[in-house]
Amino acid sequence: MWSPDAARSFVTWTLAHGIQRRLILRSARRGDLLSRLSIDPAVAADPFPSYDLLRAQGPLVGNGFIHGTATHAVGDEILRSDAFGTGGGHAELPGPLRRLHDRIADPDALGPVDPPSMLVVDPPHHTRLRKQVARAFTARRVGRMADRVESVAGSLLDALEGDADFDLVERYASLLPVAVIADLLGVPERDHRRLLELGNQAAVTLDPALTWRQYQRAEAALRDMHRWFADHVSRLARDPGEDLLSQLLLLEGTDRLTRTELHQVGLLVLGAGFETTVNLIGNAVALLDGHPDQLRWLQDNPDGWPNAVEEVLRHQSPVQMTMRAALRDVEVAGVHLAQGEAALVFLGGANRDPDVFSDPERFDVTRTNAADHLGFAAGVHFCLGASLARLEAAVALRTLYERHPGLRIAGRTERRGTRVLRGFERLPVSTSAGTGMQESPVNR
Repeated sequence: MWSPDAARSFVTWTLAHGIQRRLILRSARRGDLLSRLSIDPAVAADPFPSYDLLRAQGPLVGNGFIHGTATHAVGDEILRSDAFGTGGGHAELPGPLRRLHDRIADPDALGPVDPPSMLVVDPPHHTRLRKQVARAFTARRVGRMADRVESVAGSLLDALEGDADFDLVERYASLLPVAVIADLLGVPERDHRRLLELGNQAAVTLDPALTWRQYQRAEAALRDMHRWFADHVSRLARDPGEDLLSQLLLLEGTDRLTRTELHQVGLLVLGAGFETTVNLIGNAVALLDGHPDQLRWLQDNPDGWPNAVEEVLRHQSPVQMTMRAALRDVEVAGVHLAQGEAALVFLGGANRDPDVFSDPERFDVTRTNAADHLGFAAGVHFCLGASLARLEAAVALRTLYERHPGLRIAGRTERRGTRVLRGFERLPVSTSAGTGMQESPVNR
């Protein structure tokens, strides 16, 4: 006999994942490419050949359930068009089921793709929330954070002195961005590792068609994060600081956020603040390990690190896909989408579109149009923390290779099992010059 809470969780999973999982699995078994891109772990491990196949089928491909594109022009059009929005999350669901999901979802277990998360609400609600958070990511404020990023990178590398071999993700790539974003949100250092662990467990909710077991584990992490966040907000309310959350707590009138909005904004900024950057740094190290000539060029030309970051974002996008829903009947690339129909934009595929990027499979840190990628999406939902992620990655990589110019991958790498996020779970490295790479991680 299930408790009411367990029953509620199961119904929420059924609506958000269970129904579509059955449909996608059935379609994937018939060979449908869009479905395989959404659910097949073999495709997720190396999605790029499948993106090429999808692009060859047409600029916008449908399967009767959803549409998808791996072309840059169509992806950019959908992301920027006011005819498309996020549809309030779970845009692949029919309207009645989506509204039922929102009514029964537990506010103490909401994830990044549940409203009122900024990821899945549209203007004017999105505009109101984004306006309050954007003050923390102005060019001036991000510029002032450069010294802090340098300091954190140096301290982390100091702590690694004497360790010739270590896991780059565990000891460096994850700890740097979580420390920076924690500063922004007034999070004490004692909570950093716990939040990193919970955030990694909860990030799987970005993926479509989770199993019931996967959903249960992620939901438990989300509940823990909401409980921690409630305690953290209570502390800040008693003793506010200069951080973003303290500022949000002081808002009044129509700007004031509800409890649920505050939780979703805070947890989204926290999670997105380190998830993308962790993957970006890890992907960069893997790519440079496989292209030592380009690493040598960067070491001789340190001003090239920002463009190198753009090329990593293009070649191995930390976020591989995003979904939009038609807000009204619309035609894109000669395909009619009725109001409510959903479209997947495969960012990782758009970023290797040969119509935009010459020789797109080639990793080239000097590529002149690398920054034309869609790695941070586009339009009103363009990643709010893009400038901070770029700064963190450039500083983290330059500092790492200045301190350890001979750093190489040393052991078996392990990709994350997620489909939306692309990065490494484990990236063992050695700082001993001349260590040979045992396995090429690129495209794995």
